[in-house]
Amino acid sequence: MNKRRTRTALILLIAAGLIVVFLIMKIKPAGSGEGDEAEADVAVHTGTIQTAILHRTVTAYGKVEPEPATAGRVPADSEVASPMAGIVARVECVEGQRVGRGAVLFRLDGRVAEGTLAKAKKALAFAEDNFERQKKLLAVEGTSQKSYLESEQQLNAARADWRAAETDLALLAVTAPLDGTIVKINSEPGEAVEANTVLAVIVDLERLVAAVRVPSAEGAGLKPGQIVRFEKSEAAGIVTYVGVQVDEATDTLPVRVSIPAGAGFRPGQFLSVRIISEERAGCLAVPEAAVIADAVGGGTGTIVLVQGDKAVRKPVKLGLREGGLVEVEGEGIKAGLAIVTEDAYAVPDGVKIHPAGR
Repeated sequence: MNKRRTRTALILLIAAGLIVVFLIMKIKPAGSGEGDEAEADVAVHTGTIQTAILHRTVTAYGKVEPEPATAGRVPADSEVASPMAGIVARVECVEGQRVGRGAVLFRLDGRVAEGTLAKAKKALAFAEDNFERQKKLLAVEGTSQKSYLESEQQLNAARADWRAAETDLALLAVTAPLDGTIVKINSEPGEAVEANTVLAVIVDLERLVAAVRVPSAEGAGLKPGQIVRFEKSEAAGIVTYVGVQVDEATDTLPVRVSIPAGAGFRPGQFLSVRIISEERAGCLAVPEAAVIADAVGGGTGTIVLVQGDKAVRKPVKLGLREGGLVEVEGEGIKAGLAIVTEDAYAVPDGVKIHPAGR
């Protein structure tokens, strides 16, 4: 019985001691000794506000096309058509072949045309002889004026027939209308074709353009002569044409961009471009990760300045964006000021900071 009382008393004594310790810890004033909570000290990546040349760009999408006709220049592509009905006798070209203007690409069967020309030559020779005879007779009054005029008329008609027959024979050789590459052949030997049947397509691959569409809201700042960058290519082009008619279905404007020779593009290829509509030098810029935007795509935000060992949030106006940099403008903002360059959103205003890695 005495042992049980002793054990109970010991338990009560231990519990009372624990309660006392707990109460002491609760009422102990802050900063009163070794157990103080340490002040927060955040490691941050830092950099400086820099000056940069930034560009306003317009992104557009389209495809590669042959250059259309311009002042003093023929179009860069052509559908080579048969000038007359006939039968393809020979194909003198292959797809992918580079040809010069005037090169023979196809020959039509010439047997009928050759026979027609032979008849025309004979008729012309007869008409010439008859006219000379009538002219001599008229000089000695051996024929009438009417017979003389009829012979002259027959001679003129024979000459016209002869020229037409020669032209028809020449047209049997279908030639290239421009320097370029054969990209498609539609006919083969033995095939009967009508006049204007497209036999082949030829394109000058050194004269290509990018035909793109630009949102009408972004078209106001575009004009010929502006520099254009191509996606996944080091080549640079030039805006050559900006349309004025908005497509009602897509609310876009047509824009043409020159493509440098040898850039590696092909007709029909889809591509995207960035048109540089404005260049601004001396911009104050910071990395995108250094900006806490007020809204996605908005024009205002906050950056975190490094002042001594403290973080100070500063509101700024946002401008051009390019290459991972954002233009900033605000009271007291100047080049060379130290800033937090990464995860700035996670750094509270006024918190103690130190450079990461120190």
